[in-house]
Amino acid sequence: MPISSFMGLQTSLRALLAQQRAMDVTGHNVANANTVGYSRQEAVLTASEALTLPPGATRTGQAAQLGAGVDIESYRRMRDLFLDVQYRAQAMQLADHQATTRALDQVELALAEPSDNGLGAQLDKLWSAWSDVANAPESIAARQTLVDQARSVATSLARLDAQLTTVADQASAEYASIVGPSGAVAEIAGELARLNDAIGRFNVMGDAPNDLLDRRDLLLDRLSGLGQVSVQDVGGGTVRVMFGDAAAPLVDGTSINWPQPLANPGAKLGGLLRISQPGGTIDAFRADLDAVARTLADTINVLHNPGGTGSDFFAYAPGAEAATLTVSVNAAGVRASTSGAAGDNDIAMAIARLRGGGADSAYSALVSRIGNATKDARRQEVNAGALVDAIENRRQGAAGVSLDEEMTNMVRFQRGYQAASRAFSTMDEMLDVLINRTGRVGL
Repeated sequence: MPISSFMGLQTSLRALLAQQRAMDVTGHNVANANTVGYSRQEAVLTASEALTLPPGATRTGQAAQLGAGVDIESYRRMRDLFLDVQYRAQAMQLADHQATTRALDQVELALAEPSDNGLGAQLDKLWSAWSDVANAPESIAARQTLVDQARSVATSLARLDAQLTTVADQASAEYASIVGPSGAVAEIAGELARLNDAIGRFNVMGDAPNDLLDRRDLLLDRLSGLGQVSVQDVGGGTVRVMFGDAAAPLVDGTSINWPQPLANPGAKLGGLLRISQPGGTIDAFRADLDAVARTLADTINVLHNPGGTGSDFFAYAPGAEAATLTVSVNAAGVRASTSGAAGDNDIAMAIARLRGGGADSAYSALVSRIGNATKDARRQEVNAGALVDAIENRRQGAAGVSLDEEMTNMVRFQRGYQAASRAFSTMDEMLDVLINRTGRVGL
């Protein structure tokens, strides 16, 4: 079988095109070195199908194969799917702790402890006001100061309860905005479905849509910050995405199932739900605050109104003690003693001795509980952040663009292109001599 004189040109041409495509991929990597979610790509080179020569083509008379150059086999996306799974699992934990920490920081800010304006300081002033009444039982000024201070305590309790309610309402509103029909989950689900469709069509044609795959993985990373994500490959380049503890897949190929009820979604939604749901973290804090108000009112009322024949000092609505606590008496109605005689102060003294008792202890326990919860949430956030950073560093080691490596590749492909060009020019000169000069003498 004769070998075409132009085969060398074709071999060199393949080399030129292969090195050029490899250089194009390198340029694409360099251009996206700082693109979030981009995965480094690589042109996979493979030897072209050899030309089979029949027996007798070699000196030994045997058949042979003559190399035909190089081809681009594929454009490979450098991605470690196992690290993606690890990253999303840790990102879910981090987002959960971040949502919890942010809400608890707001609760701590509302407490304003320790400070001169916090409820603890207001309670201390209340006991001091009772001591002043005990020292001067007939003083209207001391009694008025006591009533005013008691009202300040009631106002502080109501304000703190309202601030806790606001934190819960804000978490609930943020949760609703994320899971709503036009929220972040629905938006991501819609784009995932469209990407599934596009990627599936490219796969049917035998193409590898690497940039679309990167976009889909980036969306899955973002979705994992909102709730627990599970991804299943269903073939043809499409995936099925489970979200939280929803009964049906969020995305199944090009189908979207949203909204769906979630009981324990995890990640940011899980943290928001624990904060805001009935019986959740904020409700527990409010219940403890109600206990503080109830203890304060009951212990003072028992001493101020022995036998229940007179007037209680405080009044409240059961089940909403902190929000409804009010002072029931005016300055004239304050009882300093059981006898009412001038100079007697047994009631005022007994109430003043409540300092450090049940109400103070209950409030101190609440402050400690909130402080410990916030400290624990911050610690867990830091730990989860360190794990996310460690896994992301490993992901970047596999998928990230190294400019030093790309510069080396650029030089390598440039040298390959130059060598292929030289081979092409040499073959062209040889053919020129063969076609235009063979048989001519003296040239």
